[in-house]
Amino acid sequence: MTATELLGADGPLIEALPGFAPRPTQLEMAAAVEAAIAERATLLVEAGTGTGKTFAYLLPALLGGRKTLIATGTRALQDQLFHRDLPTLQRALGLAVDTALLKGRANYLCPHRLERLLAGDFGVDLTLHPALAAVRGFAERSPDGDLDTLEDLSPQSSLRPFVTSTADNCLGQDCPQIGECFLLKARRAAQQADLVVVNHHLFFADLALKETGFGEVLPDADVFVFDEAHLLPDVATLFFGASLGSLQLVDLARDLVAQSADLGDVPQLPALAETLRAAAAELLASLG
Repeated sequence: MTATELLGADGPLIEALPGFAPRPTQLEMAAAVEAAIAERATLLVEAGTGTGKTFAYLLPALLGGRKTLIATGTRALQDQLFHRDLPTLQRALGLAVDTALLKGRANYLCPHRLERLLAGDFGVDLTLHPALAAVRGFAERSPDGDLDTLEDLSPQSSLRPFVTSTADNCLGQDCPQIGECFLLKARRAAQQADLVVVNHHLFFADLALKETGFGEVLPDADVFVFDEAHLLPDVATLFFGASLGSLQLVDLARDLVAQSADLGDVPQLPALAETLRAAAAELLASLG
C-alpha cells in the first residue's frame, strides 16, 4: 500500500491508532513526499498546525526502501520521532525498518572522563555535586549513554562538561575505555540503520567536517528530510562562521591543567592556564 492509502479512510491506521482520522492536507503532503522520494526530487512543504506533517513524511520514508536521514531543529522533536512516532507507526503497520538515533557528542556520557573526574584528575572537587550520584548510577545502567534521558542532569549543569567529551579532548582510538564509548556505539548503529534521526546541528557539524577532508560523522543517505526547516539558516551560519567565547577559553584552561602532568617539558603551563582562566572570567564579568 502507498502512504496515502495507509493514511486514508480505508487504511489500517484507523483501527490501529485510537483517535486517528484522515486529513486531506496530510494525504496531499504524503503523496508529494512519496513522489519526491521516488523521483529523487527536491520538495519544500509549508505545513500549518493540524496537518499531521510528521506522519506525512515518516510513512513515505519508512516505505521508500532507501537509506534516509531525518534532521530536526530541536532535540525534543528528535526524541519524539525516535521514541514515540517511529515505533508507533512500525507497530501499527507491522513494519520492520532498522532505525537509529544519533546526537552530538556533548549529549553522550564519556566513561573515561567520568572516571578521571572521580579520580580527581581535573583539579576540582565535585564529589558533593548533587547530580554526581545520579550520573554514576546512570553510567552503570544506561544502554545508550544519552544524557537527555537523565532528568537529574540539565544541559546547563556545571557537571556536564566534566562527564562528556569534545572534539578537542576526546582521545579517540587511544582511549583506554573505547570499548565502552557510547558515542562510538551510536555512530556505528547509525551507519548500519535504514533510517537515522539526527538534528540540524549535527547535520551541519558533519557537513563542516567533511569539507575539511578529515572525516565524517553521519552516514551517506539517499533521502534527506529536514523538519523545522525554518531554523536551518541560523544553524548553517553557526557552523560556517567563526566565533570564540569566554566559556571556550575557560574550558581550554581547565583541560590544559588536566593534561599538565603529561607535559612535563612545559612546567609553566599550569600557571599560564590559570592566567588565561582569570582573564576570561574578568572579560565575562566586565560585560555584565
